[in-house]
Amino acid sequence: MNLKKMMQGLVFFLTSLLVFVFLFRALLPTASPRMTKPKTATKEITYTYVALGDSLTEGVGDSTKQGGFVPILAQSLSNENDGQYQLVNYGVAGNTSAQILDRLKKQTDLQKDLKKARVMTLTVGGNDLRKVVVDHLSDFSLSDIQKPLKNYTANLKEIITKARKDNPHLPIYVVGIYNPLYLNFPELTSIQTAVDRWNETTEETIAQFDQVYFVPINDLLYKGIDGKMGVSEISDGKTTVINDALYEEDSFHPNNTGYEKMKQAILEKINATKKTWSQK
Repeated sequence: MNLKKMMQGLVFFLTSLLVFVFLFRALLPTASPRMTKPKTATKEITYTYVALGDSLTEGVGDSTKQGGFVPILAQSLSNENDGQYQLVNYGVAGNTSAQILDRLKKQTDLQKDLKKARVMTLTVGGNDLRKVVVDHLSDFSLSDIQKPLKNYTANLKEIITKARKDNPHLPIYVVGIYNPLYLNFPELTSIQTAVDRWNETTEETIAQFDQVYFVPINDLLYKGIDGKMGVSEISDGKTTVINDALYEEDSFHPNNTGYEKMKQAILEKINATKKTWSQK
């Protein structure tokens, strides 16, 4: 009898112990693995990209009507960097340097966007030179650009200064001008010389400022795609040379391919210089 009672007592004890252990483990919270870190939402950074200028910034010649090089540059900047670049386009076709400067002085929205901008592009000068060429088309010479070039230089300096009024370290990329007439009028060497001189003056002028960079585009566009001298068309015994980097309807502004080339040139300059940008 004693043995039987002992066995019953042992079974009761073991059963009670198992129930106690089960309840204890069920009620005890499970510790998380030491190396597990709580998930945190990634914070999306948004930068402002201000595009200021003339028809090249507006995107005349872009068959998609999206704005030429500007939106595809903004997209490339977003793809290749740590934030989203939000585009604000202040391009107006036909604007000279004086008109761009006037807008900069008067447009409060433009001033507000520049204050918070991470980067700015500027297309300027093409209409200044174009006006001189048109006014002296029959007898154009380099002496004709002296005064307009001087005025342009003063305007360019003031544009840069005013753009940085509330954002003193704003990186600015100034796009050069190009000669759209070269393929059809190669004998007008004075025009190409004037374009070269204009670009040289622009580069010399902006060299006086920190974090202002020159982006040349003449060599990308004036001879057609890849410098292949365009495409020749023969009609009624006459040969016409078409610059296949330019918009077919006006043979003056870049086409989609031309704008892509511009975008790539600006992007390469940005990538080569962005390490020098002051932290904002």
